[in-house]
Amino acid sequence: MIPGRSSGNVRTAVLLAVLPCLPVTAGCARAVDGVPRAAAAEAFPESSADLGALVVTEVPSGLPRLPDDELQPPAGAKAVDDVADYADDPAREKDVLEDYGYRFGWERFWGTGSGPMTGVFVDQFASRAGAGAYAEDLARNDAERYDGLVHENPPGLPGGCRMLTVEDATAQESLGGPAALVWCGHGPFSVAVTSVAASMGAAEEEVRAVVEEQLDRLPP
Repeated sequence: MIPGRSSGNVRTAVLLAVLPCLPVTAGCARAVDGVPRAAAAEAFPESSADLGALVVTEVPSGLPRLPDDELQPPAGAKAVDDVADYADDPAREKDVLEDYGYRFGWERFWGTGSGPMTGVFVDQFASRAGAGAYAEDLARNDAERYDGLVHENPPGLPGGCRMLTVEDATAQESLGGPAALVWCGHGPFSVAVTSVAASMGAAEEEVRAVVEEQLDRLPP
């Protein structure tokens, strides 16, 4: 499990419950062979800063953006070592991330430090297969964590996305309220959007709108 990411909110309890030892292979990581989609090299970000320029800057709920450097650990640019350090065993986590073909990522959050919060996590991989496997495993892990059911290809979202709504009262209390989480693979990108809101309907509306805008900002 990944330790605390900030106070009791979506960043604390949701972000990356990655990546337990996957039983599919003896090496505790899924085989994610694949090659990047055929496209001009310049169409894809070459650094985390390039990727960050493609991340949404506002959310429909109107929540204020939280400065990256005021969160602990800071949001913003992410390298494989940053993500691995969230885990109890960073060395093993780094091996797993490298098996996915992890390159770099970017995190951005909106909220007030308590109550409703929205988070966007965009990560780039060496291949479509790695990005898709990563998104799928994040969805499965959080479904197990919150004893919820993941809906594949839910209404109002592009194909290949998964949504988890947290209905359990105890889990909602730990998150700060009703929560909806979405994970999508999009070419070599994994996009995750989480929302804690005053109601489940508001959380679902937020994640659907943010996912749509975020996917539109990425290379096709």
